[in-house]
Amino acid sequence: MGHFDRIGGRRPKIGSLNPQQFARYRRQLILDQIGVGGQLALTRSRVLVIGTGGLGAPALLYLVAAGVGQIVLVDFDTVDESNLHRQILFAEQDIGRAKTLASQERLGALNSDVEIVVIEERLSDDNARSIIRDCDVVVDGTDNFRARYAINDAAVAAGIPIVSASVMQFEAQLSVLDPAAGGPCYRCLYPNAPPPDLAPSCAEAGVVGVLPGIIGCLQANEVIKLICGFGRPMIGRLLTFEATETTFREFAIRRRMDCPCCAEVQPRLPRETHREVTEISCAELRELLGENRALTLLDVRDENERIYRIAASQGIPLSEIIDRLAEIPKDRAIICICQKGKRSHLAAQILMSAGFTEVYSVKGGMDEWGRRNA
Repeated sequence: MGHFDRIGGRRPKIGSLNPQQFARYRRQLILDQIGVGGQLALTRSRVLVIGTGGLGAPALLYLVAAGVGQIVLVDFDTVDESNLHRQILFAEQDIGRAKTLASQERLGALNSDVEIVVIEERLSDDNARSIIRDCDVVVDGTDNFRARYAINDAAVAAGIPIVSASVMQFEAQLSVLDPAAGGPCYRCLYPNAPPPDLAPSCAEAGVVGVLPGIIGCLQANEVIKLICGFGRPMIGRLLTFEATETTFREFAIRRRMDCPCCAEVQPRLPRETHREVTEISCAELRELLGENRALTLLDVRDENERIYRIAASQGIPLSEIIDRLAEIPKDRAIICICQKGKRSHLAAQILMSAGFTEVYSVKGGMDEWGRRNA
């Protein structure tokens, strides 16, 4: 599904998605890069978000909406009126409440499928390792060097990637810190904390409210890429954004071989991945149909699309396939076909998730079949 291994899977294995999950996540299930395997990886994952403020809020909203199985929130602060212009998890009635509890309430209302765990503590050197060790990915939404170093050291020791970001005034930066995947850690980039007067917080320097929203969404995107195993994560790369000119720039960043924190880190071992769908060509389908072997050709197009169809096919629209699994025999090969090959790929993933062992998707679908058999 991607050029690297998925990193999720610390929660109990879930064998398949339920009908409600198929309905809820359908728009991302139909993406080849996610599909059923990626969605299952999300549901099996535990993501730690440290800080529920300007960066954490948008990241949390999109990770919960995407269906991450468990979110662990760490924050010790209460909601202040000055937070509301950028910390979009909170409303006026939340002023004075603990951020963790207000976040838990808001996120639970967004997606009751996701387990929200709250830790109302300030993250420090003393508790960082116990908090971080059982998570798949860490989202760093903190705004001070002491917390970032504590997060870095604990995550490096546990072999867990950090989706790190920072914002100030109109400028921001983002990277994925993962020495186990060959990238640098935070101490590679900043061996020593700068003097406080050179690194003011948002409270001291100010920040335009939309900026952490943009960057927090990018953090959520990196988490989803890491868990589902697609695309090119920001490992070994630093992305900067300047809001007044709306400009992005990218820089290569490298691991320091003499770094006292990550120099001894070994490459991460690959974890179990979801079985991929096998695609067959229209020529291979014609061969199989000519062999008179026991198989089911499953046409997953809507009924009004099946004016032109292959005579031997059985029609079950993709939207009905979950409810009609009992109509599909399990003792033979199932070959899924649609108009272009996208829906059949998703149908095959659904069947595999439901326990069907020999499932194929026809590449190019009926469009390609028509071209070859005109």
